[in-house]
Amino acid sequence: MADDITDNAQTFAAGQLRALIERIERLEEEKKTIADDIKDVYAEAKGNGFDTKAIRTIVRLRKIDQAEREEAETILDLYKAALGMV
Repeated sequence: MADDITDNAQTFAAGQLRALIERIERLEEEKKTIADDIKDVYAEAKGNGFDTKAIRTIVRLRKIDQAEREEAETILDLYKAALGMV
């Protein structure tokens, strides 16, 4: 009886593990597809004459909260001034 419970628990755990791994594999494939789509959009932007480095910077900055971005820009300006870059 105890062996049956242990076997059932192990079978259940193995099933859970398999399901988790399969979900991760599906999500990894979706992530690759999305990454390829993003790459295509950047290629399109470059083909239309846009600077993709600048676009990447804008995308990164738009992810940051405005107050946090302003603070980072203030610190960057301070450092640039200290180095005679402005």
